[in-house]
Amino acid sequence: MSELYLRVVSGIVMAVVFLFAVFMGGWLFAALIGVMSAIIWSEWTNIMLPDGDDRAKLVGFVCIAIMTIALLFFSGTFLFITIIAAFGIASSLLLSWSGGTRGVSGLLYAGGFLIAMVSLRGGFESTAGLIAILYLCVTVWFTDIGAYFVGRLVGGPKLAPSISPNKTMSGAMGGIIAAAFGAWIIIIVSGVHNQGGLLLLAIVLSAVSQMGDLFESGIKRRAGVKDSGYIIPGHGGMMDRVDGLVFAAIVLWVLSVVINGLVAPATALFV
Repeated sequence: MSELYLRVVSGIVMAVVFLFAVFMGGWLFAALIGVMSAIIWSEWTNIMLPDGDDRAKLVGFVCIAIMTIALLFFSGTFLFITIIAAFGIASSLLLSWSGGTRGVSGLLYAGGFLIAMVSLRGGFESTAGLIAILYLCVTVWFTDIGAYFVGRLVGGPKLAPSISPNKTMSGAMGGIIAAAFGAWIIIIVSGVHNQGGLLLLAIVLSAVSQMGDLFESGIKRRAGVKDSGYIIPGHGGMMDRVDGLVFAAIVLWVLSVVINGLVAPATALFV
């Protein structure tokens, strides 16, 4: 009961802080996602590069800080030139110091989450950005909730027993159905156009988020650890909480950029 109480309390606190930043947008949201990305990078290096050069971790922190500042103060082409330059320099150093591509992959994972989330949300005044992040988060959260409860109630064949023995195919389908329901609520309340397309997209993002969950589970299994970290009482690490959100956010951002370009990508779908 004490563990459950701790999980509930910390979960409520996290949700309140995160949703407040989502509704505010601008520098507050960017700063929060920047901190989250830095924690993700730290956990990645602890898991994947336990004996790596300490300079590699520092390079990642500096790169994420530069990306966050660039997202706050720059825009358009200059913004992404800055981000690409920072990532390129950091990657070359990581390849020299970390002994492989794991460091670059981790920086891409953490940095991709940062860029996708902050770019989609946009500034304080961006209504499309607010709707996009709410739609994204509700889709991922309802996926987790639906998969958990349906998987426990129905059971059945395992989804990926060698990676995550507790996940079932019924849970995966339950997660997709729950995600569609949650996304539909956001779609109707916000009154955005192309409602049918966004409903289908929620199904895709739900599947993508479950792939992200399996990806992180596979990393932990190979490293022989139960949790990515211990920063969140009762929940484990940051990666444990946002694994599905990372993949879904990046896919939604890429799709939005393809449709509408780098400036205000959320307006591609959420108007």
